[in-house]
Amino acid sequence: MRSIQRRLSLGLISVMVVVGLILAQTSLWLFEMGLQRYLESGLRNDSENLLVALVRGPEGLQLDERLLSPAYQRPFSGHYFRIDFADSHWRSRSLWDQELPRLERPGLHSNLQLGPEGQQLLVLRSDYRRLGQSISISVAQDYTPVSESFRRMRQVGIGLGLAGLLLILLLQRLTVRRALRPLEKAREQIAQLQQGQRSQLDDQVPVELEPLVAQINHLLAHTEDSLKRSRNALGNLGHALKTPLAVLLSLASSEQLDGHPQLRKILKTQLEQVQQRLNRELNRARLSGDALPGALFDCDAELPGLLATLNMIHGDHLDLSYRCPAGLQLPWDREDLLELLGNLLDNACKWADAEVRLSVVESEQGFELSVEDDGPGIPEDRRDLVLSRGTRLDEQTDGHGLGLGIVRDIVDSWGGVLGLRESEWGGLKVVIELPKRI
Repeated sequence: MRSIQRRLSLGLISVMVVVGLILAQTSLWLFEMGLQRYLESGLRNDSENLLVALVRGPEGLQLDERLLSPAYQRPFSGHYFRIDFADSHWRSRSLWDQELPRLERPGLHSNLQLGPEGQQLLVLRSDYRRLGQSISISVAQDYTPVSESFRRMRQVGIGLGLAGLLLILLLQRLTVRRALRPLEKAREQIAQLQQGQRSQLDDQVPVELEPLVAQINHLLAHTEDSLKRSRNALGNLGHALKTPLAVLLSLASSEQLDGHPQLRKILKTQLEQVQQRLNRELNRARLSGDALPGALFDCDAELPGLLATLNMIHGDHLDLSYRCPAGLQLPWDREDLLELLGNLLDNACKWADAEVRLSVVESEQGFELSVEDDGPGIPEDRRDLVLSRGTRLDEQTDGHGLGLGIVRDIVDSWGGVLGLRESEWGGLKVVIELPKRI
């Protein structure tokens, strides 16, 4: 969510800076062009006044200084003129020892400088015919005060623009945060879904999010309903098969098969394996409980109930214990971890004499889960065979019932490592190393 806010802020800053610069520069250019057009009209009036001041004298054209503005008499007053004839030119006294260059073409020009102070001039050249002669009159005005005003205006404009930009960004941040608050709330609720703290998203959301939230809630409800129906169907099937299995086992042990010892042995073996598998699946269904979809595994909340259930299944003669850091939450799905630990603990309970212990250790690299018992264990030369892919120990030893196939599949999907060692009591110790999830 923060990345969205950051991208929106950066995008708005970029757009506002570019648009602001374009608008500011365009506004200043248009204002300056309008001002130059206004000053041009004044210069044209001065040029026409100079044209009127040209009168016929004894020696031809002469300039009647009585008709001239006093500004043309003061040195560097900011008002200048130059009158060009065919073979000579006149200039105003205000130019002092400077020369106003003759412009190449008529019109307004603003790129000339004059005098020791470097006055920037706005010059207008106009061509006339007076008393039968071609005359070019150039009048100039000091444009420096106007340029200074524009410079100060630009500085003030930049300062006001930056202040306005900061204010707009602050308001934009508040607006975006308020607009994205429903998304942030939805993100928090999805995180609660992952932790198993809720089963549905709140449907009080903006209109734009209603279809998304409705689809997510529908999917969650469908998933939870499917899990419950599958669990109930498994339990019903198991209970429905228990009685026929008991009858078949009773028939396999009856005297009716005394004359067929080989058939009796085959039937009894196969039926016992079916019964063991059925009991294991029923235990898995009983251990899984009614967790919310996506719930994480809270060791303090889940392990006591799991061990109590196993004590009920296998008898109170077993001492079941666990060791793990207080408040530890394993970052994997609760259902999967219940299935994994349920299989390992169920197997350990079947083979233990009196002690079964579960240990959970957290390190910088990940987590180590171990289940050990004080049973007969597995010889070291057979451990690799048990862990080889496609080989199940319950196929190696009749009635062993170790669900390592299920455990191995879950561990592999999490990128972990499964190993068999000898416990400190001489029995089997199953060790699972799981990397931390990013």
